[in-house]
Amino acid sequence: MKTTYQFLKKLESNNNREWFTEHKDQYEASHHEIITLADQLIENMNQRDHIENVSGKKSVFRIYRDVRFSKDKTPYKTHWGLFLKRATEALRGGYYLHIEPKNTVVAGGFWSPNKDDLLHIRKQIAQDAAPLRKVLNSKKFKGFFGELQGEQLKTAPKGFDKEHPDVDLLRYKQLYITHKFDDKEVLDPNFHQTVSNAWLEMRPFFNYMSDILTTDLNGESII
Repeated sequence: MKTTYQFLKKLESNNNREWFTEHKDQYEASHHEIITLADQLIENMNQRDHIENVSGKKSVFRIYRDVRFSKDKTPYKTHWGLFLKRATEALRGGYYLHIEPKNTVVAGGFWSPNKDDLLHIRKQIAQDAAPLRKVLNSKKFKGFFGELQGEQLKTAPKGFDKEHPDVDLLRYKQLYITHKFDDKEVLDPNFHQTVSNAWLEMRPFFNYMSDILTTDLNGESII
């Protein structure tokens, strides 16, 4: 990731089209490095999971910013992002990697669950939150990911009792987890394996979410 880190640091100080055009070769070298990493991650994760992505190139987000509705008119992102989607209806969620000097992070979960899925998640949690709490409160999980993250309502969602004992979980509109790497880890030649191992630590959370999203409140399959 040395090439990418060097490029991103320079881009942060020169976020304009003139500089970018003059240094297009550095962008292309970094882009190639990120695509190679994404290909490695797809290969690694398919050994332990089922990934829908067919290539690293199609897994990497564009570096160009959409500035149409933003006050910030800088044309380029100063980070790279890539996303791997778990395949089949039974395997929910996806794996995200954000690459940025001093702020490289893996994340996984449900950033924008649709209305029906979110309601179903809440109903399952309201019925029995113990399995989710067991995952979130395990020593290994908390040590690696910390707390469940995501935007929350200020009170209980419509249709749920604000005095429910698990209202703290019911208020989540997003449900995801993150882990941050230091730059030494990112610049290590085996970073692709480090990322894969971090994503695999998410499996207890994903297994729970996949289970409740593919069964009804009686535990019967709905797919």
